[in-house]
Amino acid sequence: MEVVLDAVKVKKHSEDTGRAEREFSLAQLATESGVPERTIRYYISRGILEGPARGGRGAFYTRQHLDRLDEIQRKQARGLTLAQIEMESAEQSTGSLGEPQGCWIYRVAPDVVVQVMSGLSPWRMRHVKSGLVKLAEYLQADGSSQGEGEGR
Repeated sequence: MEVVLDAVKVKKHSEDTGRAEREFSLAQLATESGVPERTIRYYISRGILEGPARGGRGAFYTRQHLDRLDEIQRKQARGLTLAQIEMESAEQSTGSLGEPQGCWIYRVAPDVVVQVMSGLSPWRMRHVKSGLVKLAEYLQADGSSQGEGEGR
């Protein structure tokens, strides 16, 4: 019985070491991680996942890419958004300050300015803009009714 267990253990160990040194194509990385190729490319474009270890026609990915995809999936399962994961990645790579963040500035009333972080998904941005329009309309209506009361 011990011989069988040792054989299984040795086989598993050789599979793990082979996997650690293995180079993955994009398709293989997608299969191994369960993350679609298109999503992997998206993560790379956002800076959440590093690009391939070697680019071009012979591009390949490593065990570190697979581990990072697993980490991203765990963080999303805990409820983190991609923007939050991206910010964590930036902070880890550049220290406590992180990368400079851009924002959009919307003046919704003469005395009210709202800042919105750039990099939001199109869906999220549509909802933010819709809310800003409603806020601007509310403030305009509130301001005009107050202006009438002050003039009397």
